[in-house]
Amino acid sequence: VQLQACGGGLVQPGGSLTLSCAASGTIFSINTMGWYRQAPGKQRELVAAITSGGSTSYAESVKGRFSISRDNAKNIVYLQMNSLKPEDTDVYYCYVDGRTAWRRDFGSWGQGTQLTVSS
Repeated sequence: VQLQACGGGLVQPGGSLTLSCAASGTIFSINTMGWYRQAPGKQRELVAAITSGGSTSYAESVKGRFSISRDNAKNIVYLQMNSLKPEDTDVYYCYVDGRTAWRRDFGSWGQGTQLTVSS
């Protein structure tokens, strides 16, 4: 299963941006889809996640500003980011887990997309 993330870039503080990540391959079902971020020298941290049932969870630092959603028909997860702050600058990684067509569990990471919030 491969993940293709896109949407990163340079944004001014207070601006908005949407990341997207599409999963492809021999997928039978997808459970959780999520976004993580990682700064150089730091651990990767969960930003937001959404289950197959639509339940969402967010890091405290992004609650009220970020919104995660998914398109189950297209196997795409989105991260709408509003009121961006310089401290949101990081490399963002999407993560998806589920089951392949051969009924084997998988967990896959996207390649990472850079978000820079700066004036």
